[in-house]
Amino acid sequence: MKKNILIIGKKGFIGSNLFNFIRKKNLHTKSISIENFKKFSIISLSKFDIIINCSTNNNYVNNKYQSKNDYDLLIAKKIKNLYPKLVIMSTRKIYKPKFNISEKDQVKPKCNYTKNKLKSEKLVSKILNNRLLILRVANIIGLPKKNKRKIHKTFSDIFFDEIKKGFIYNNKNNYKDFISIKKFCEIVFNLIKYNTHGIYNVSLGKKIYLNELINWLNFYNRRKITKIDIKKSFNNDNFTLNNKRLMNKIKTSNNLNELKKECLQLSKKYFRK
Repeated sequence: MKKNILIIGKKGFIGSNLFNFIRKKNLHTKSISIENFKKFSIISLSKFDIIINCSTNNNYVNNKYQSKNDYDLLIAKKIKNLYPKLVIMSTRKIYKPKFNISEKDQVKPKCNYTKNKLKSEKLVSKILNNRLLILRVANIIGLPKKNKRKIHKTFSDIFFDEIKKGFIYNNKNNYKDFISIKKFCEIVFNLIKYNTHGIYNVSLGKKIYLNELINWLNFYNRRKITKIDIKKSFNNDNFTLNNKRLMNKIKTSNNLNELKKECLQLSKKYFRK
């Protein structure tokens, strides 16, 4: 596979991990900020085959939709008459939470961020058509990255923050769907390799009970931890994403044992550093 890839959002959790993963595949990969992208000439952009946007901003996440805050739309407009395909990050939260959500299931965005993401998907799709790949991603597990500009916190970010306080929440009845950052990067790479477009759920596709996941992440912690029962009002939007369309396309392994192994490695790196 010979492709020139541009990743926008070089300091973020997803962008930095994607850059490191794809670069190791001996592909020509460049990582920049959204500010530098705005300065790129049309001639410079025409040299890339794939553009992956991993950047966003606080106004887009927290406020009602305004096109000036939509980086996906900004990029799409700039490359409209060029060759590159665009990959954008969306979220599983645009769906109504339930078990086994497919790409055709009901969307029900509740917060400004999810409403904005759904609008971005539609606007960018009209501009780029089959030059667009939309990834509706489940919760990503990875080692926390120190970044003062971090906008989104992953489940593992929250876990490692809470564990410093000496307690964790007891989530015995709650489950969600997860994917490790390593597996996420592998999936994105394979989707690019297969020249994919359209909408894909990116997840493990299985129920993962939060207590089980927490036990994996806490495995190498030798400090005594108190378990606190969660309140009834706690956000328990249990869900799994149906990833059959994705798995049929890229034909790769994606199983619970791989996720467990990644969580144990994260635990070892964090608690034995």
